[in-house]
Amino acid sequence: MNTHNWYSGFAKTASRFCGRPRTFVLAVAVILTWVITGPLFDFSDTWQLVINTGTTIITFLMVFLIQSTQNRDTEAIQIKLDELIRAHTGAHNALLDLEELEEEVLDAFRKKYIALATAARDGLEQGAEDTGTPEP
Repeated sequence: MNTHNWYSGFAKTASRFCGRPRTFVLAVAVILTWVITGPLFDFSDTWQLVINTGTTIITFLMVFLIQSTQNRDTEAIQIKLDELIRAHTGAHNALLDLEELEEEVLDAFRKKYIALATAARDGLEQGAEDTGTPEP
C-alpha cells in the first residue's frame, strides 16, 4: 500500500472523527475524569504528568492532521477557482495557478487589480457602473 494514500485516508477519517461533537464530549469527559481523580492521587506529580503528556502528544499529532486537511482543502479550492477562470469567456488565463508564482509576480498582479478596483470605486462615485470588463 502506498504510504501517501494510507496517510491521506487516515487523515480524512481522523479529521471527520475529531470534528464531531461526540469527540469533543469525549475529550471533556477525559479531562473531568482526570480532575475528579486528583484527590485519589493526592494531586501528585505523576497525576499531573499524565494529563500534560497526553495533551502534548495529542496536540502535536493534531497539528499535522489539521495541516493535512487544510492543504487538501486549499488545493481543492484552487483547482475549482482555476476551472472557473478557465471556463469563463474573457477571463485572464494567466491568473491560473497563481499560488505557484514568486512573490514579485504576485505583487505585480495585485497592483494591477488594486488599480482596477480603485478606478471602479472612483467611477461609482461619479455614477458609473462597476460591472463588466474594465479593459477595452
